[in-house]
Amino acid sequence: MNQTEIINIFTKRTLGLTFVLSAAAFAFGQEKAGISGTVVNKSNQPVPYASVTFSNKTNKLFSDATLTDEKGQYKLDLTPGNYDIIIEAIDYKKVVINKQITSAGNIGALSIEAEKSSTNVKTKDIEGIVLTAPSTKPYKVELDKRTYDPSQDIVSKGGNLQDVLTNVPSVSVDTDGTVSMRGSSNVKFLINGKPSALLGIDDGANALQSIPADQIEKIEVITNPSSKFEASGTAGILNIILKKSKKTGFNGSVVGTLGYLPQTNLNTNLNWRKGNFTWFLNGGGGYRESKNTNRNDDYFNNAILDDDLVQRNTNSETKSKNNNYNASAGIVYDINEKTSVNASGTVRTFDSENFGNIDYSYTPLKNPFYTSNRSTFGTNNNLAFQGDFGLDHKFDDKGQNLSLSLSLQRSRSYNDTNIDDSINDLKDFINQSTINKSVIGKVDYELPIGESSKLEAGYRIDINTNDYSNDVRESTSTKPLDFLKPYTYDATYKETFNAFYLQFKSKIGKLGYQVGVRDELSNVDINYLSLDPKKNSVVTTKNYNNLFPSVYLSYEFAKDNQLLLNYTRRIDRPRSFFMIPNPNYNDNQNIFDGNIDLNPSYVDSFEFGYSISKKKFTLNPTLYYRHQTDDTKMLVYNILATDDKGDIIIPKRIESHTKPINLGTDDRFGLDLNFNWDATSWLKFLGNVDVFGYNTKGSTLYDTFDKDGNPIQAVADFNGKGFSTRARLSSTVKVDKTFSFQVQGFYRGAQKTAYQDRKDMYAISFGASKTIWKGDGTLAFNVQDIFNTRAMRSTTYTANSVRDSYMQWQPRQFSVSLTYRFKQGEKVEQPKRKKDVNANATGGDEQGPM
Repeated sequence: MNQTEIINIFTKRTLGLTFVLSAAAFAFGQEKAGISGTVVNKSNQPVPYASVTFSNKTNKLFSDATLTDEKGQYKLDLTPGNYDIIIEAIDYKKVVINKQITSAGNIGALSIEAEKSSTNVKTKDIEGIVLTAPSTKPYKVELDKRTYDPSQDIVSKGGNLQDVLTNVPSVSVDTDGTVSMRGSSNVKFLINGKPSALLGIDDGANALQSIPADQIEKIEVITNPSSKFEASGTAGILNIILKKSKKTGFNGSVVGTLGYLPQTNLNTNLNWRKGNFTWFLNGGGGYRESKNTNRNDDYFNNAILDDDLVQRNTNSETKSKNNNYNASAGIVYDINEKTSVNASGTVRTFDSENFGNIDYSYTPLKNPFYTSNRSTFGTNNNLAFQGDFGLDHKFDDKGQNLSLSLSLQRSRSYNDTNIDDSINDLKDFINQSTINKSVIGKVDYELPIGESSKLEAGYRIDINTNDYSNDVRESTSTKPLDFLKPYTYDATYKETFNAFYLQFKSKIGKLGYQVGVRDELSNVDINYLSLDPKKNSVVTTKNYNNLFPSVYLSYEFAKDNQLLLNYTRRIDRPRSFFMIPNPNYNDNQNIFDGNIDLNPSYVDSFEFGYSISKKKFTLNPTLYYRHQTDDTKMLVYNILATDDKGDIIIPKRIESHTKPINLGTDDRFGLDLNFNWDATSWLKFLGNVDVFGYNTKGSTLYDTFDKDGNPIQAVADFNGKGFSTRARLSSTVKVDKTFSFQVQGFYRGAQKTAYQDRKDMYAISFGASKTIWKGDGTLAFNVQDIFNTRAMRSTTYTANSVRDSYMQWQPRQFSVSLTYRFKQGEKVEQPKRKKDVNANATGGDEQGPM
């Protein structure tokens, strides 16, 4: 789609919006009458907190809805006309009554009948608003996904997406922001069912910290995605569903947070829904400081000359000051009963200043011990835009649906770093620029067949373009400022995916099944041009055509009690910057090398699970096995630094390089147990235990040097097998209807291969929440990592060295947040709304196939 076509579409939608606003203004300008009434049961007792919707038979813009109060009474203003009155309440049958509203007044009592299976209703406090409702569970199991509701996570209140993910079952977050599922970090992130530029403005923790926790509706954990989902992400998919309008009238909330390490945040959510028209506006921003600590102790075993190193110790501390701002707005318009359109736009910024200090100490074989220092100052400026457009059409009331969506995304990142090395009188100036542009188009079709079968089909196109510009300049006391040619380059990475899927699902008695296949045609173009005269320009094209089948089986013993068995095939595509040679130069002694020959790896994944959900508990054990071929492994090796002519620099300087390679296989198998248990009316538990085995195979030759400094080849051995564990437990104590506190514990077991030994890690966090202002406010306090133990420790072995590493991304921190909810207009769930393809609706990638 070219720019002109996009502009035409935007213009048409703008005109349509103008028409809708004009019609709305006309509708709201009509004279209204004050209506009141009561909802009662068959015993003539009032029914509190029932939903009462007045649906105008001739003009949906005149429709409105409200809730009854604790006495079963309600009031609202309506334009005179003919209405269907829809009454809904928990444990009562839905009732529809037709009535002509001619003037103001009381229309009398409306009666509803209790469900035959109705149980005693329990009053519970949900975020300070007392509703008559059954207890909700934070964790829900479906055929091909698990859904986590963060609203009951007290520890993450006032935090961000990274804080929320630390308590999601089957998910773990390392100290550097790396997210993994069941021990694998190849996780695919989606926002509202689509890849998003909002998570592409930065990597690791910075990206996760840019999305406030209070804007997250729920998180879908999809460990074995079906053919309907894109095939990327061998570990699975995390789909972040952001909040959108769910209630009639005008309502919203404001959340403010203060914390230490210093942080301030202010975010707001505004929603308005009236008749066929809905809009939402979310926005906010904040300031946050962070501190990152790294230690690397290298022990070399090949020293023979007096100045050859036997030990190098590196201590690094980086302090960051970060600012982030975000705003999103959207509209949904129901054209008629069967068709709705939607449009939304989001902008997000992230800026930071980084102050780093690296202390090196060197121990030569015989010469005196000496030290050096490198100080760094860096700035980041990131900006991301995203526009989404969608259309939903329902052909009939039997479930035949068509959904169309288009997403236009752009993000750019500017990173500038200045390095000052004291011992070498060396100065480096690094300027990096990255621009990402994406177009995602999607068509999904659903066709019911009979009473229990459905055929689904769809097409999707992704066009992603990444432009990289990397300039590295260096000066010393003997050399004027000039480019470091091997690390100065321009590159373009473009990938285009065309995907088609077809899947069929049905049910025979208690046995449900779904089979599907997805075909993805991938085209990758890489253009790379370096200033290094020893390197030729690179123009590479790669094409892949892969089929990805999926099979799901379920057997239902009773309601909320079933066995689940599934199989899927997935792909792990290399990250774009993994395939750009020399993409990262921030330290002349630790360098990341890209690998343009890197290929995708593939995973065959099997799961066998059981799920039972009762009133007070949910239990979901799952056995899994995952076999990955052409696994991507990180090769760490040492070489002697050379000058522009290729001669070894004297005195010798050892460079440590990291490079991604395809190598061997990786097998993971284990038991993933998730549960939640309401032990008493005041004590609840949510837990996850993952006991898994791993069997990694692969070894390769790499270039290094011997004791005399001569080039040799050595073997990197990645073989290793063993067992490890990951566990998480969250306990929530409800002191009374307005006050609760929560304790979360996390543990990750050690893992060992011939190449690396990674130590275990644990952390404990605390949170408390108090409802104030008669339910309109919430005051929350939390402490992350109480004992300051969340840090990674590992030992890495190479042919000529051993490295002990320590890394802590963020020390202990605490925060206080205040939420205020304002209720201008009625806050009631809108029954039977049309689906929004950009929200959690059928037809979007975020929705499960069943």
